[in-house]
Amino acid sequence: MPAKIVETRPRPFKRVSLDPITLDIIENAMLNARFEMDAVLFRTAMSPGIREQHDEFPMIANVDGKMVVGQFGSFIYGFKSAYDGTIEEGDMFLTTDPYSCEGAVSHINDWLLLRPIFKDGRLIAYAAMFGHMTDVGGKVPGSLPTDARQIFEEGIRIPPTKIFKKDVLQEDMLNLILHNCRLPHWNRSDFNAIVAAIRTAEKRVIEMATRFGDDVYYSALEELLDRNRRAMAHLIKTTVPTRKQYFEDYICDDGMGMGPYKMRCAMWREGEKVVFDFEGTDPQSISSVNLYLNEEMFKMFCGVYMIMVFDPKIMFNDGFYDLMEVRIPKGTLLKPIEPAALSCRTHALGRLFDVLGGLLGQGNPAFLNAAGFSDSPHFMYSGYDQQGKWFQLFQIGFGGVPGRPFGDGPDGHSMWPNFTNVPNEFVESYFPLRIETYETLPDSGGAGKNRGGNALRVAYRFLEDGEISIHDDRWLTYPWGVNGGIPGQRSRKELRRKNGSKQVIPSKCDRIPVKEGDLLLFDTWGGGGWGDPYEREAARVAFDVEAGLVTAAGARANYGVVLRKDLSVDEKATATLRARLAKKRGKTSIFNFGGTIPELKKRCKAETGLEPPKQPQFARFVLATKAAGKPKKGGDGKRRKAAA
Repeated sequence: MPAKIVETRPRPFKRVSLDPITLDIIENAMLNARFEMDAVLFRTAMSPGIREQHDEFPMIANVDGKMVVGQFGSFIYGFKSAYDGTIEEGDMFLTTDPYSCEGAVSHINDWLLLRPIFKDGRLIAYAAMFGHMTDVGGKVPGSLPTDARQIFEEGIRIPPTKIFKKDVLQEDMLNLILHNCRLPHWNRSDFNAIVAAIRTAEKRVIEMATRFGDDVYYSALEELLDRNRRAMAHLIKTTVPTRKQYFEDYICDDGMGMGPYKMRCAMWREGEKVVFDFEGTDPQSISSVNLYLNEEMFKMFCGVYMIMVFDPKIMFNDGFYDLMEVRIPKGTLLKPIEPAALSCRTHALGRLFDVLGGLLGQGNPAFLNAAGFSDSPHFMYSGYDQQGKWFQLFQIGFGGVPGRPFGDGPDGHSMWPNFTNVPNEFVESYFPLRIETYETLPDSGGAGKNRGGNALRVAYRFLEDGEISIHDDRWLTYPWGVNGGIPGQRSRKELRRKNGSKQVIPSKCDRIPVKEGDLLLFDTWGGGGWGDPYEREAARVAFDVEAGLVTAAGARANYGVVLRKDLSVDEKATATLRARLAKKRGKTSIFNFGGTIPELKKRCKAETGLEPPKQPQFARFVLATKAAGKPKKGGDGKRRKAAA
């Protein structure tokens, strides 16, 4: 049964007309409250993942649970429909289990707290926030095991739980949860910080409703949602064709030597509604690269992408959700069946944005972005120092942002809206390692009229014996280029031992032992290029060379630009070279993937130093639905061969 709302003085809200000034004041007050939530959290949390990198997502929603301001879309609908209990004044809910809240969170490292906001005994809004906890137990430090086959191996699972009842913290419950974590003091601090942020939002909402009146506050939120719906309806009608468009991309491997895994989506418009259908996506993996994709979250991803590409002035919220229909077959990589492992879903989540870009841009290639979100690479380092004290680092890496219609992609940057890097000084102060290199890699961004952002290299020198885990992707497939642009460089990880030996290590691995003095080179991927690189102004290429973003050899080979010793452009030689290279290349295509899957597998070892992934093993017990299909004995090789 869905959740039951308990109000002591229930009465309906009345929709009233608003003047533009009042609406503007409430809109900006809501935005300020959302950013105040962030400020409270960052100044209170302890883990660097939340405190420094800002791996958290706040939200303030209306009385129906629709996000009005926030970052990641509303998950309250899924929570309310899955939670069988009451929602009362003074409650605050905690959950980490994707299967118990219809994917409101997508792995159990994310602790979601939700607070119904009551005023005078009546529900008036919701405030929520979730943040990534550095550790929640499980079989490996960091709680992101690449080889997990069930969610039970990934840490403590918390179903929707009233962690506060009538504003009283349930201490026994919280202590039980923290007892299962390797860094309970960090988890407690981050938990308290999220609680404080949510209470801040509650205070601001009540202040607004008191100042303007409940009905005015309610009506303002409804108008902000309606305004977004009108804007999105126009964007959908003018940018999404009625003819079906298809796009597919791949997660390179599953951390167990198998892959790649296909993610496929079709898109078309029916009237004012856009339909997304993931039929043809591979069945769920036996490893932890599955993503339990909440349909409401996906709608927000689409909305944010469309707004940022076509009209960045629109304030995005959940008002347009009824304009989208999302179909995800059960038992697939994006809708796995419990108890499938989910901890490493970040690869599928990142690839989803590349798929979205390929889909939404086909109808209007001038607005098409290259690939480059691609992933959110994780690095973990843990062990005991010389004093016997446990240390544990969780850090998110950045890659190259793709080339875009309106300019180059930033170098070594995060595609998540508000993520930042952890300052090297912070890392070196709190953990036994030294960062010897922190730089972008020249020529790693895909060449184009607008250049893809360069990859990032971080060199970690370990000062204590310990273990590392790495989670990354785009080591087999390329971040593709568009409209004549060249793919970006693939990711690579190399461990250089103190004894002089070198080892290329997989993009997904756990518990790799390291010794004091060993060095890890952590190279991420570059963004794909946008447009014909021979159309990029030669002066811009010369500037890139001077800035260290492109080498002189790369300028010549990838852009056809000939530079003198003083880095000035030889205009005549450049024109001749570009004409010759363009003729040799021939006609460009909308997408440049760098090769087919069989071709990439064939040259895998020579180019990456790693064995190509093998035929995936799908979780057969889930393949009862028609959408997922039922594999024959011996696997699904025929279909995989045809897809490749």
